[in-house]
Amino acid sequence: MEIINKIREHREKEKQLEWRGTFKEYLELVKQYPHIAQSSHSRVYNMIKDAGVLEKDNHKMYRFFGEDIFGLEEPLEKLVEEYFHSAARRLDVKKRILMLMGPVSGGKSTIVTMLKRGLEEYSRTDAGAVYAIEGCPMHEDPLHLIPPHLRDEFYEEYGIHVEGHLSPLNLMRLEKEYGGNIEDVMVERIFFSEDKRVGIGTFSPSDPKSQDIADLTGSIDFSTIAEYGSESDPRAYRFDGELNKANRGIMEFQEMLKCDEKFLWHLLSLSEEGNFKAGRFALISADELIVAHTNEAEYKSFINNKKNEALHSRIIVMNIPYNVKVSEEERIYEKMIAGSDMADVHIAPHALRTAAIFSILTRLKEPKNQTVDLVKKMKLYDGEELEGYKDQDVEELKKEYQDEGMDGIDPRYVINRISSAIIRKEVESINALDVLRSLKEGLDQHASISDEDKERYLDFIAAARKEYDEAAKKEVQKAFVYSYEESAKTLMDNYLDNVEAYCNKNKLKDPLTGEEMSPDEKLMRSIEEQIGISENAKRAFREEILIRISAYARKGKKFDYNSHEHLREAIQQKLFADLKDVVKITTSTKTPDESQLKKINEVTARLIDEHGYNSVSANELLRYVGSLLNR
Repeated sequence: MEIINKIREHREKEKQLEWRGTFKEYLELVKQYPHIAQSSHSRVYNMIKDAGVLEKDNHKMYRFFGEDIFGLEEPLEKLVEEYFHSAARRLDVKKRILMLMGPVSGGKSTIVTMLKRGLEEYSRTDAGAVYAIEGCPMHEDPLHLIPPHLRDEFYEEYGIHVEGHLSPLNLMRLEKEYGGNIEDVMVERIFFSEDKRVGIGTFSPSDPKSQDIADLTGSIDFSTIAEYGSESDPRAYRFDGELNKANRGIMEFQEMLKCDEKFLWHLLSLSEEGNFKAGRFALISADELIVAHTNEAEYKSFINNKKNEALHSRIIVMNIPYNVKVSEEERIYEKMIAGSDMADVHIAPHALRTAAIFSILTRLKEPKNQTVDLVKKMKLYDGEELEGYKDQDVEELKKEYQDEGMDGIDPRYVINRISSAIIRKEVESINALDVLRSLKEGLDQHASISDEDKERYLDFIAAARKEYDEAAKKEVQKAFVYSYEESAKTLMDNYLDNVEAYCNKNKLKDPLTGEEMSPDEKLMRSIEEQIGISENAKRAFREEILIRISAYARKGKKFDYNSHEHLREAIQQKLFADLKDVVKITTSTKTPDESQLKKINEVTARLIDEHGYNSVSANELLRYVGSLLNR
């Protein structure tokens, strides 16, 4: 069986990664590979960085988050650079608890889960290798064995800072098992695992009356007191709390602000001093990244409580808002559907995008700039080029509100409504109208939506419908054009010949008679008017086209139909305008004649083969567009 062979191969690989040796041998390893002695914060930062970093629009994009987190490039850049990078450099940031704050289903838990799963994999690589004192329940850093008075000399020789002190248990083991010979203490390589409670801990608050602080710090093992004779003997203590087990890695505090105060006080010394108190022992050193997550309402309640002031300064809050880019929201839905039982259902093109438009509109705030409406703002955020707007305008829009994306419709709601639409419809194929209808019906069932928000959301559904109508018409019109690319290229070449003659004040030759002709102003204007080029702006537009052609020629590149976005759009719309009557008659005829039926079949085939429809959704699209054109 193939699966058994793969399990066997994995087991063999795990065995090859194992390492065991004395502290003396470990120091030789550290001298050769200093990175194995890095702190937990440094390990997390290097894990993210080693996965790959891309530069785009003056922002860093991290491959580590690429396949699971969409549309949050800027918040993630801030998180990685301002927290993880600074903490890795041993700045004071490492003494702060990381708090991810954002709306429900915004990606907070996903980010933390990715960090935990990532560390599990990273600890199995050479770059992320972790070593600990053998047999230590806290997987303690072997460098804690170096006496404090020798640590300055150790830094001079190795260039590594040693922070923290030997735990009570290992202090006793050093004397009783090794006779005080530090160099003989056994060290082993460990591998992070949340399931095995190695280097990754998760704490979730429960009933305050039954929750025990031992869940965090461990507890006395009363069954061993008779053997060891004292409750203060470290061998009689179970170092099995979440803070113990998360040492060297990451500690997730779920719903941290719902915890009883006594649990939070332990985080004060752990974050600031790198240690915590347990039972009858001295402070126990721990090196772990503490990350919590909460929503905005809970956090505001927390900071308004004066009793929590000591914790305020020990928390760094990072906003994790909803995504505000339509194309990225569409990817979120695709991912959620791919991981569900809906993966086999045919979802027509534009259905998810239309839902994404609605979602993004609910998350955006009205622009202060009166020349920009919400739909334009949405398109600019998604990277669309709009006439009269530059990248600088987009940056200005983003600066207007610091909390944009912190409320609105969450992705889970949309997926739930898509599920409802699929169940309701007998055919396993849904389109944008089915989705919009389901979204609208679901607003009445959404308990947290106020009447005021509901009215706004209905307007956004109407706006999403309008965007879909335009997309649907273009899709059908494009499918009606036979040899579309050839027709577009012919029209563009004709336009460019006339533009060149116009700008150079030359004449054109008639290809049939050879007679000289003036540039065809009617043709040029019929194309330029499709994208709103005014009479006064036509010369600048035409000259800009020629400059672009020259730039391509200098670089040895060919200027083609896709080389200029605005010109391509104008050519498309001109072709569509010429075909509109044909499309209108063919799609709306209830009893088409033979030629019309042939045309419909050709268009349906093209929609299926080239645009991602199936027979059901293609016919639904044609009927809908026919009704639109006849209004």
